[in-house]
Amino acid sequence: MWIEQRLWTVGQGWTVTGDRGAEASLVLYFAAPGTLPGETILADLRAAYGDAPILGCTTGGEILGSEVIDDSVVVSALGFDRAKVRVMAHDLSDVSQSRAIGTTLARQLAGPELRAIFILSDGTTVNGDALVAGCMEAVAADVVVTGGLAGDGARFKSTAVGCNDVMRPGRVAAVGFYGDSLSIGHGSFGGWDEFGPPRTITRSAANILYELDGEPALDLYKRYLGDEAQGLPGSALLFPLSIRPQGADDGGEVVRTIVGIDEEAKSMIFAGDMPTGHLARLMRGNFDNLVDGAGRAAESAAAVSGPCLGLLVSCIGRKLLMGQRIAEEVEIVADVLGKGSSLMGFYSYGEISPHGFTGKCELHNQTMTITTISER
Repeated sequence: MWIEQRLWTVGQGWTVTGDRGAEASLVLYFAAPGTLPGETILADLRAAYGDAPILGCTTGGEILGSEVIDDSVVVSALGFDRAKVRVMAHDLSDVSQSRAIGTTLARQLAGPELRAIFILSDGTTVNGDALVAGCMEAVAADVVVTGGLAGDGARFKSTAVGCNDVMRPGRVAAVGFYGDSLSIGHGSFGGWDEFGPPRTITRSAANILYELDGEPALDLYKRYLGDEAQGLPGSALLFPLSIRPQGADDGGEVVRTIVGIDEEAKSMIFAGDMPTGHLARLMRGNFDNLVDGAGRAAESAAAVSGPCLGLLVSCIGRKLLMGQRIAEEVEIVADVLGKGSSLMGFYSYGEISPHGFTGKCELHNQTMTITTISER
């Protein structure tokens, strides 16, 4: 297995690192919106890697090596000795199609040697929960499913995904990895602190939250945020909610990020489902705990042999909260995975990974999620 990485910036254009072998098996890229046109990205990668499958998406920030970069395009090209890959994509015109598209993609990629699926999805017109649930209906229990939702900084206006074509909104793409020679690792942790009492979700519809303890959800949320409420919906990235079923053990919570608000309905729109009857608590960030969470994710994902590609999908909320300290979460991942790892990633609107506590694949928010890929 060989890995070659590329970085495009306004000042330097393309720079290349790594040890390139023969034919590329797969090319992954993550691009800041509004930097290099999608047509140019695709043309440049086709010129470099021929007919290899090419997948990519827009971001809220890019990761290459141990650095967090803005306004760039990052690329990793992989060449496998024995493993194979297949890519599939579908357009999503309405959020209600999320589950069906997840099932369809997984069925198209299914096969006896399938080891893992990595998903890139539009981040603004998808129900990530439903997408993951649909996918998991159609894969064997031992298939690792990871990925992320495309980003658009803190704007939440338009995200895009490309699969052997120019990136466009409303797209869901996935790559399947096949073969016994592959080693796949994964890890996902947060590091946010809960505060305030647990409250019951008393009215919701899919990913729209209307009431907590019988009170309009947006009114309650604003009361907790105080002056920070003036910056909604952007400031909501700094104060996500954790949810879990009534009576569930501690440790099985998932975090949900607010992606929009409806002042008239006094409701909040989340990146994933907010089931009626679940308990919800507000969360806030602690810098040291967030960095520690990234390290724990890396420790979980490190169970691979030899040189590897580490795909990092971290939440845009973490980046906005940590500011200039955001590089610390990538640096700790680089330290844990070691010099044999080549890191690449992006800041997302949602992360897809098995839960660190329950093992169930879910949509996460506000986590550092890592997928490691190597070949024996």
